[in-house]
Amino acid sequence: MESKDYLKDISEIKDLMNKSSRFISLSGLSGILAGIYALIGAAIAYWLVIEYSSGTLILDGKIFKLVMLDLFLIAFFSVVTGIILTTRKAKKNGATMWDTSSRRLVINFLIPLVAGGIYILIILGQQKYGQTGALMLLFYGLALVNASKYSIGDIRYLGFIQIILGLICAWLPGYGFWLWVLGFGIMHIIYGTWMHFKYDRK
Repeated sequence: MESKDYLKDISEIKDLMNKSSRFISLSGLSGILAGIYALIGAAIAYWLVIEYSSGTLILDGKIFKLVMLDLFLIAFFSVVTGIILTTRKAKKNGATMWDTSSRRLVINFLIPLVAGGIYILIILGQQKYGQTGALMLLFYGLALVNASKYSIGDIRYLGFIQIILGLICAWLPGYGFWLWVLGFGIMHIIYGTWMHFKYDRK
């Protein structure tokens, strides 16, 4: 009996240490909604390019600026939704939204993401936009893997998938749009659904 009690105590201590060092209130529903936003945004971008730009995207053109605005709105609504739903989940679990673990998560997530975003803006300014989709997937995947050690470890698998899709996209740039849709849209919905039923429904 004593050995069982010791094992139970060790397990509880391990859980407490894990909770104190990792931010575990990420919402699966926010991932689902982010995927839906990406699919809607991709459909709008596809319609703009096909309908008003003859299937080609010209840098500095009006359609290009509208597509960039479209991408910005996807990111904006995804971030806002994520903050709202994650805050609600944290309160429900009696956790603090902004603490040491969440700060570490955000910092480690933003380092590759911001660096990647700046690099993408630089190459766009040089009119080298053939690899934009691949770079977005790669840097986002690296950001997820980098942040996973401060959150639910499962997000690293989504990161690995994004990295693989980014490499495929770099190899097959002609399929960049559809790989972007797969990575940011469909994979987010699949992953968010899995996370929702694994963690949020408990």
